[in-house]
Amino acid sequence: MSETTAKVRATLKRRYAAEKRFQWYGKFAIAVSLGFLAFLLISIVVRSLPAFTQTSIKLEVLLDPAQLGISDKPDDRELQAANYSGAIKKALLATFPDVKKRKEKKKLYNLISTGAQYELRDVVLENPQLLGSKHTLWLQADDEVDAIVNAIDDLQNPGTAQTRLNEQQLGWLHSLQQQDAIKSEFNTTFFKNGDSREPELAGIKAALVGSAWTLLVTFLLSFPIAVATAIYLEEFAPTNRWTDLIEVNINNLAAVPSIVFGLLGLAVFINFFSLPRSAPLLGGIVLSLMTLPTIIISSRAALKAVPPSIREAATGLGASPVQVVFHNVLPLAMPGILTGTIIGLAQALGETAPLLMIGMVAFIVDVPASMMDPSTVLPVQVFLWSDSPERAFVAKTSAAIVVLLVFLVVMNAAAVLLRKRFERRW
Repeated sequence: MSETTAKVRATLKRRYAAEKRFQWYGKFAIAVSLGFLAFLLISIVVRSLPAFTQTSIKLEVLLDPAQLGISDKPDDRELQAANYSGAIKKALLATFPDVKKRKEKKKLYNLISTGAQYELRDVVLENPQLLGSKHTLWLQADDEVDAIVNAIDDLQNPGTAQTRLNEQQLGWLHSLQQQDAIKSEFNTTFFKNGDSREPELAGIKAALVGSAWTLLVTFLLSFPIAVATAIYLEEFAPTNRWTDLIEVNINNLAAVPSIVFGLLGLAVFINFFSLPRSAPLLGGIVLSLMTLPTIIISSRAALKAVPPSIREAATGLGASPVQVVFHNVLPLAMPGILTGTIIGLAQALGETAPLLMIGMVAFIVDVPASMMDPSTVLPVQVFLWSDSPERAFVAKTSAAIVVLLVFLVVMNAAAVLLRKRFERRW
């Protein structure tokens, strides 16, 4: 073997070794990234689990009209204003007759959520014939009770579990547990209620509906404008200085921080056009401005991917430039355009900063019925709950993040499936 051949083989050996090291570096980086991602997702899911369950306490409630402060034959208005809280307190005292002191009674009452009286009201409104008799009802427990029940199995031995309940309250709960008067079930309240100061009553329905209205406005504004802009720039616009300037500005707008669009909405749409604060209409307009560059760029890429032969064949058959675009090019580019649109809307769904600037950080209890009603969105709801001092809101925050991630994953998966389903290979 000649000296030259030996040098070549040695060089190849070092090159192959370097390539293998580079591959291992890449695999190690991917493994580390996946590890951090898995740790993040697992920690969020674990923290969110208590929010998807709610604890209920079984009580024998006497629905005496005199005790409820209503007549023997009440109408709906009387039933709405009845003293259901007093009936629940009487049921608790009947369950624990040894409780006599005022402070002890107050601690006993704190085991039941303030929303239990509304649960009882709904039951009576649905079945007025229950009045005048005693009935066994499952009523929602306080958030501290829910937290301790989810944390430990035996309420008699709390161990090191953190709770604000004292030993007497834990003893009452243990007694209820021994009587099978405590149960945990899926928390439908989390998906049926709006926001609340009480953690056990807080839900995401208002934020979900607000997000839906906001995304609807965003889609209706951004999609037609972005597609029309992409068609003009890609198919009809002459190549000159002004066109180049427009393209550069569109690319720059795609990199502008989202909070700048919030400042724009605050200065223009609120102060100048006097649009209502905290409304999905305003939020959709601001998010559509932020989404436009993304959809324009992806739409142009989809139009550019259509082979020139399609245009030439249509033109050769006598089609006008407009007919070529709308009858031939646009239908073939639509899967790519829709993919870019879904990705842009998914990005808008996760935005918080621009919506904070236009006032969509309000405390919203009622579900918005239109795009003009006060509203909030899911990311802002996460922001509000993360700043709440109650420990139960930690689980609520994580649960809302899980729901938001599910929506984002579904939207991105829809974009991938849409691209795979309608993708054309030329």
